[in-house]
Amino acid sequence: MLLLISPDGVEEALDCAKAAEHLDIIDVKKPDEGSLGANFPWVIREIREAVPADKPVSATVGDVPYKPGTVAQAALGAVVSGAGYIKVGLYGCTTPDQGIEVMRAVVRAVKEHNPDALVVASGYADAHRIGCVNPLAVPDIAARSGADAAMLDTAVKDGTRLFDHVPPDMCAEFVRLTHASGRLAALAGSVRQDDLAELTRIGTDIVGVRGAVCEGGDRNAGRIQPHLVAAFRAEMDRHHRKHTVSVPAAR
Repeated sequence: MLLLISPDGVEEALDCAKAAEHLDIIDVKKPDEGSLGANFPWVIREIREAVPADKPVSATVGDVPYKPGTVAQAALGAVVSGAGYIKVGLYGCTTPDQGIEVMRAVVRAVKEHNPDALVVASGYADAHRIGCVNPLAVPDIAARSGADAAMLDTAVKDGTRLFDHVPPDMCAEFVRLTHASGRLAALAGSVRQDDLAELTRIGTDIVGVRGAVCEGGDRNAGRIQPHLVAAFRAEMDRHHRKHTVSVPAAR
């Protein structure tokens, strides 16, 4: 399981760089513009230049509307600025067909510029609160659009968490559907250390966090702390070892 950490700017990214050995992906977002709020192109570029070259940089392009052309341009801006993972929050897509149309445009824009960049179609565990596409439709949207990964996050940051809206068994189905088409499965949404046992059990490929590694657990007012990143990773590794021991070897 890979650990994705989301700093809100260059200073926090430098704090992440201090804990680089404990994380796998540095994710650029702007939390005050939404769950998957997009940061500025120059911030993506500065963060790419500031963190170790062997650490992939991910960038969100926003909680996007159903406007394929607009979203494709935003995605191109992110990959041109140096992001290797491009995350799109399908906030304004109310049907799978709309999600597929947006993601196909993003995939084309990104891959024409950098075929090695990974595109992530992100839905929301609390989709019922905002009227967007059903969470279990996202793996098929990713597959049919040519995206590389499917993700779930939470749209409304009000203290509720991933498992409050999509219980572990439903998350497991999300992961299963995503893996069935050969995609990576990412889960986020106010994830805490005590969620790691379930996330490991269901085979999550990427877990995304911010609040859990911020001072005071506050994704907005708190700042990412390298020692909290290290502690979170240690707990991830502990669950991985425990799960590996508990799963019988295939014969």
